[in-house]
Amino acid sequence: MAKLLSNAVLKGIASFPAARSSRNVLGSVYQNGLKYSTTVPSDPDTHEDFKPTNKVQGSAASLKDVVEQDVKENPVMIYMKGVPDFPQCGFSSLAVRVLKHYNAPISARNILEDPELKSAVKAFSHWPTFPQIFIKGEFIGGSDIILNMHQSGELKEKLKDISASPKSE
Repeated sequence: MAKLLSNAVLKGIASFPAARSSRNVLGSVYQNGLKYSTTVPSDPDTHEDFKPTNKVQGSAASLKDVVEQDVKENPVMIYMKGVPDFPQCGFSSLAVRVLKHYNAPISARNILEDPELKSAVKAFSHWPTFPQIFIKGEFIGGSDIILNMHQSGELKEKLKDISASPKSE
């Protein structure tokens, strides 16, 4: 009798969706009650959790104008993963830390929010990686270049008329 009752309970539990080992539903896999997406984001170097959502609307031509205007109007412009107060990659974090050392006024755009903006910035600078830093309208490079410029004293010179004195260490 106990075995019969046990089988009935197991069959009842097996009828719940969460108890099924896996099933496909609209590009998702349900496994042990958890949903996993099987769709691949359109941007091959972005994990689905960070898949961009369009924030800057417009055509590629207008996005080029947005980038040109950003670079022209902001003494320090950084296109990064995340925002200065919450960088979403180590390279972006390093670049922000170095720039903040000089109390530089940082303007930024999160390239994770818009894949078209990300492409427009790459086309504008002819540089494939992020972050991308522009100072006084000039493309400088990424976090490695900013760090090298900081270590050599070149960055202090570049930022001298747009930032307060560096923070004491």
